[in-house]
Amino acid sequence: MQHTIKKEVSFEGIGLFSGQPVKILFRPAPVNTGLVFIRTDLPEQPHIPATTEYLRSDYRRTALEKNGASIETIEHLLAALSGLGINNLEIELNASEVPGGDGSAKFFIETLTSAELLPQDAPSKIFAVKTPVAFSEGEASLVALPTDDEELIIDYTLQYAAPIIGTTHLNIRINPENFVKELAPSRTFCLKSEVDHFLNQGLGKGASYQNVLVVDNDKVIQNQLRFKDEFVRHKILDLLGDLYLLGVRLQGHIIAVKTGHEDNVKFVKRLADAMQKVKIPSSSEPKIKTWLDVRELQNILPHRYPFLLIDKIIEMEGYNRAVGIKNVTINEPFFMGHFPGQPVMPGVLQLEAMAQLAATLLLRRAGNENKLGVLLSINNAKFRKSVVPGDQLRIEAETIKSKSRTAEVYARALVDGELASEASIKFMLVDKE
Repeated sequence: MQHTIKKEVSFEGIGLFSGQPVKILFRPAPVNTGLVFIRTDLPEQPHIPATTEYLRSDYRRTALEKNGASIETIEHLLAALSGLGINNLEIELNASEVPGGDGSAKFFIETLTSAELLPQDAPSKIFAVKTPVAFSEGEASLVALPTDDEELIIDYTLQYAAPIIGTTHLNIRINPENFVKELAPSRTFCLKSEVDHFLNQGLGKGASYQNVLVVDNDKVIQNQLRFKDEFVRHKILDLLGDLYLLGVRLQGHIIAVKTGHEDNVKFVKRLADAMQKVKIPSSSEPKIKTWLDVRELQNILPHRYPFLLIDKIIEMEGYNRAVGIKNVTINEPFFMGHFPGQPVMPGVLQLEAMAQLAATLLLRRAGNENKLGVLLSINNAKFRKSVVPGDQLRIEAETIKSKSRTAEVYARALVDGELASEASIKFMLVDKE
């Protein structure tokens, strides 16, 4: 099944490449949201999904970019999410680079497990390799092979001239227990001869002998290995993080030789092309529910007749967008006193219907079950068309900005495809008494 976390959790650190201080906040997300990065330091707080569509390879790290906004050095975090089996998460950062911690995935594992994993009512998407997919360039090569095993198996061969690394091979079955114990603590590394090049490129500003294993021939400078073969373990960790951009649980046998992030990215894109030819999920898997009837709405919203102004929700995209329906009938109690000779639905009630739909976007989020959505402001409200008995309001709400306890949503109501009203609504979450 898909998983998120039960509660928000955060930690602070610095980026290994940029040296920038950064706070990262993990927030639960509904089924099929995927992994979404949010740059809270930018004016529009852009959302960047962790998918191959926005994937790019930077020097010695993996990055995402959408409309000029980027997130860098994502591989260790994605490896942790892959290893734990977390499918849905919002990841807020106030800088462009994910904090490096100690150069491994250990900090991410500790932070995420402290929030506790939450199983969700939907199956994970699985891609089982059916035909070989291969990539090679120079001395690097990657191939994905079919297997009868239901887990991912990785064979990795690493080769460096430095005696402490040498030629190392590791075969490992990927599951949460193995990942946490055998891979997560392994740290990033570089050769002593590469340090000056990094610094001359303006990189490695957040690196130190404590968060990067700096290799000098037969020793590691000012540090100790956690595993005798820590280097190859970290290479597998990097590969797992890059593979998780496929957005699926991968089943197959991957054989990798001397790869870096640039190679991994090209291989992941080939796997993504192979996935396009396969229906994911299969038709035998249960359908993911993307609508709510009025009884389910009453489990989320505190409103009741005559003030529950949404009849049902017909479309949902995580908590970023929703479409609701309000059937306006002559039996509405407000028609008794609002222009009874020529009944018109009050504009304030159209705004209330929009606000109720918008509130469901936040209240559906895990951990918000005992909270209420309270209006903070309504801006740019406009009324374009009268709404009368017999009309059906199609109400659309889309999140503009969203934080842990506040949100801004643009909403509009349409009748027969024509705009009736619209507004930007801000609200906050408060605890129920």
